[in-house]
Amino acid sequence: MELSLASPNIGEEEAQAVYDVVKSGWLNEGKKVECFENNFADYIGTKYGIAFFNGTVALHSVLAALKLKPGDEVIVPSFTFISTANSVIFTGAKPVFADIDEHTFNLSPEDVHEKISNRTRAIIPVHYGGQSADMKQLCEIADDNNLLLIEDAAEAHGATYHDRKVGTFGIAGMFSFTPTKNITTGEGGIITTNDKKLNERLRLLKNHGQSSQYHHIILGYNYRMTEMQAAIGIEQLKKLNGIISSKQKNQEYVTKKLSSVKGVTPPVVPADRKHVYMLYTVKIDAQTTGVSRDTFMQILREHGIMTKIYFPPVHMQPYYKKIGYSNQKLPVTEKIFDSVCSLPCHSKLTRSELDYIVTTIKEIIY
Repeated sequence: MELSLASPNIGEEEAQAVYDVVKSGWLNEGKKVECFENNFADYIGTKYGIAFFNGTVALHSVLAALKLKPGDEVIVPSFTFISTANSVIFTGAKPVFADIDEHTFNLSPEDVHEKISNRTRAIIPVHYGGQSADMKQLCEIADDNNLLLIEDAAEAHGATYHDRKVGTFGIAGMFSFTPTKNITTGEGGIITTNDKKLNERLRLLKNHGQSSQYHHIILGYNYRMTEMQAAIGIEQLKKLNGIISSKQKNQEYVTKKLSSVKGVTPPVVPADRKHVYMLYTVKIDAQTTGVSRDTFMQILREHGIMTKIYFPPVHMQPYYKKIGYSNQKLPVTEKIFDSVCSLPCHSKLTRSELDYIVTTIKEIIY
């Protein structure tokens, strides 16, 4: 048995949609992209959706559109994929890393508050693994300090906080569509916002700064989504609620089965949030289980169960050490990094496969 971490739910509908685009002869950004933008914005609950070639350039564009500049500081978690912090650097601004909550792995509002300086311009919470950060406290901190709040919702399509979808709390939200996400366009990203001026500037930035053909009014980029990506996205979005429902049932089943396994802590989900399980990340207490996290992962792999660590902290990456973060200390982030791993949790897993994962874990521990 070989159980992968992720498996995109792609079928004949997506293949036919791409075929139709190819046969049409119109491959670059056009009506399919516009349709996908509108459909996704409607799903999330914002006025605007602006599609990009991938999530990294989408986040970079938001920060550029909001005119982040050298000398500005942006508070971000280190426990995230590196593009969150890189996007800040692309603008010339400085990422300032705040620690995380040890239960949800999301930004700690208390540490965010401690990291605010007179140069802070923005906060970027990451909704880790598909679960919302504490948006009530983070929004209050942003409002009280006149800061921009941009949501990195790359992993959290459809996740909610107090029954409100993420991507609607800040001035903008960013979603990614790489193949590990709950829905995919191969590569791809989208910005959601209710801000008309931000929407207009983002559309300029992603298309060479053109207000009309060959009329360039600002310095822009070529960050456009293709029609093939959008065609896949339109079909994927139709499946998203079903994918989320399947993953929630699967992971609730696994969580219940693991509840009796001492030393293995499944994801902690506060009652005010809906987790959409792009990741199913567990904590391993080596002292209690008798096995290290790395040994635990190795044995699972030997049994055909893929595992991965999401994510090595950004402040510990060689590049970030080289540019001045070598003495950065984030005790909770570093503790969590040393103890977590993610298990398979895609929507196509069967009940027997889930039982195999649980049984294997119990054999390792007992």
